[in-house]
Order: sequence, then structure tokens, then C-alpha cells
Amino acid sequence: AGGIAHDFNNVLSAIMMANDFLLNAHKPTDPSFQDIMQIKQNATRAATLVRQLLAFSRRQTLRPQVLDLGDALSDLTMLLRRLIGEKVKLDLVHGRDLWPVKVDVSQFEQVVVNLAVNARDAMPDGGKLTVRTANVGTEESGHLAYKGMPAADYVRIAISDTGTGIPADIVDKIFEPFFSTKEVGKGTGLGLSTVYGIVKQTGGFVYVNSEEGKGTTFDIFLPRHRPEHDAQHEVHAANGAGKEAGAGAKPRADLTGQGTILLVEDEEGLRSLNARGLRSRGYSVIEASNGIEAMEALEEKEGAVDLVVSDVVMPEMDGPTLLKAMRGRNPDLKIIFVSGYAEDAFEKSLPEKQQFAFLPKPFTLSQLVAAVKETMTSQ
Repeated sequence: AGGIAHDFNNVLSAIMMANDFLLNAHKPTDPSFQDIMQIKQNATRAATLVRQLLAFSRRQTLRPQVLDLGDALSDLTMLLRRLIGEKVKLDLVHGRDLWPVKVDVSQFEQVVVNLAVNARDAMPDGGKLTVRTANVGTEESGHLAYKGMPAADYVRIAISDTGTGIPADIVDKIFEPFFSTKEVGKGTGLGLSTVYGIVKQTGGFVYVNSEEGKGTTFDIFLPRHRPEHDAQHEVHAANGAGKEAGAGAKPRADLTGQGTILLVEDEEGLRSLNARGLRSRGYSVIEASNGIEAMEALEEKEGAVDLVVSDVVMPEMDGPTLLKAMRGRNPDLKIIFVSGYAEDAFEKSLPEKQQFAFLPKPFTLSQLVAAVKETMTSQ
């Protein structure tokens, strides 16, 4: 799945980048503007699907942000009602003054949607789906004595149905990939393993309580987010996606800049689009199709490059090998790795204490230039 996702993310990156050029060239009043927006929305949906494909193997890069689960669930209400149909009543019960949590919002939505769809399928004749949220303090979570869950502050999301329940003999298998009780063609068996993978990767816990003929409850515990923890991690968090969300809250950020960027990408179409995007923001760009070409370009410039933006998976010389070679030539060189794989998949192969920024594919033009500007201005 990782290899397919890498290729697919390259294709999506090219579509999203070309689409951004079209959007920049058209006014909202142009007749074709809505069609271009339609392409953008569908490309974003496709990118979400790739992340879901990788979620159960815990291979995708999460883009966590601090959010209020009450607000996130309220935004999902319309979609959930449409998914569960008219025969199932939806009841949302929000706890008061919910603590913030730090999660990837699209992944969180995926967890809730998967559990809602399972609940709907367990209630063919109709029933009730209840989604409850509440804070669970350290003392209370200690008394719950769930296996493997340490006592701490959590926000709990309980998703309950009044359906057929899960037989006791299979309840332990439900989080396994490709395990499905549905007939052939009705389910992939990835729904609950995706839920498990996402919750675990977010640092949370998920438990199931089911009684045949009475219904099922899934309890998800997500750790309470404390803002002071963020201050320590600010330096390393060069994730373009989070930045774009942050930039959206302010008036349009100035994303133009100056300097020489060495762009290393083996996919020619994507490389030329990325180069064009960076040049349109005022940067001078040198293109290289692999690590060896990149080293030659660096030698030609006598190491005088302000930033390297490099893919991780390339023929002849991969990203981590390139980083070591380039830092040997210029120890202060700044680098952004872009990849459709998870960041920790290649972080292990880097020497310790090597600084780099990371931008997950696929990304938009504004995410690319935001990451470039932030990395170039950081000390």
C-alpha cells in the first residue's frame, strides 16, 4: 500500500499544484471558476482517501491540530444524518467545557464515520445512534481499569447503537485488518482496523462493549491536550499543512521571498510545477531529478544554496543519503523533505540531531511556499 500511495500522492500533488495555478489565474466571477473549484475539492477528497488507505497500517503522516471535539462533531452532524438514513435516530450529547485534544481532523472524522456506518449496518430495521462526549479525569480513568490505558486526563467519545451486537466469540477480532462479518461485497474489513490505527497513532485508546441483541458501544479516549507542551515542540513542527490552517486565520500572509532553492524530485511533471510555483513567488530555482544531479548542482554553486526541497524516495540516491552528503559539503544547509510516506518511516535512517523540515504529499502551492518561507526564515 505504501508504494501505491507514494505514486498516487505524486499524481495528486501535480493535479493540486496545476489547479492552484488555474485558480490564481481566474476571478471568482469567471464562468469556469466553479469547475476549477470542483477539481480542487475532488483532489482533496482523493488525498483524504489515500490517507485512509494507509491509516490501518499506521503508515500515513498525521496533520494534528488542537480542536474542540464538540465543534468537530457538530460539523459532522449533517454528514452523519445522511449516512445513517431516516430509520436511525441520531442523538448527540455533548459534555460541558470539553478539554481540547490534538488530533488530525480528517482522521478523527474518519473514525466517527466508520463507527457510524458500522452502527447503521447493525440496525437494518432502524434504531438509535448516540454519540456522547465527556471529560474523564485522572482519578476516574484510573477506576475504569481498561487494559493498557494509564490513568490520565482524557476526552471520551462514546458511540453507541441499539443494534444486533457483536457475538462474544468474535469481539476480540474486530480490529484485525480485513476481518469482516459482512457478506462478500458489502465491506472491506478495513473500517474498524482503520479506527484502531488512527486512535493508536493519536496516542489514544479504543475499547468495545457489546451485548448480542442489545447493542454495541465503542469508547474512544483521546489524551487531553495541554498548550504548554506545544512550546517545547515548536522548533521541529515544520509541517506545511498546519501552517496553512494557521495562515487562514490571519489576513493573507506574504508568501513571497528571495533566495536560491535546489529542488530535487524524480517525477518530471511534478518537479516543473513545483519549480514554477516557487519561481512565481520570487525564488530562484535549480532543478535536479535525483540525488546525484543535486550534488553536482551543489558543487557547481560551491555550496551556496539557501534551501533544498527534496523528495525522500528517489532512484540512485535517496533523501537521507543525500542529506548526509550535502551536510558534509555545507553543514548549515536547510532542507525540507517532501514525501507521501510517514515522517517517522525515514527519520530512523537519519543521523541523530539532524535538523530538517517535513512536508507531507500531496500539498497545495500555498502549503509549499509557506513551508519554504518558514524554513528559510528559521534560525
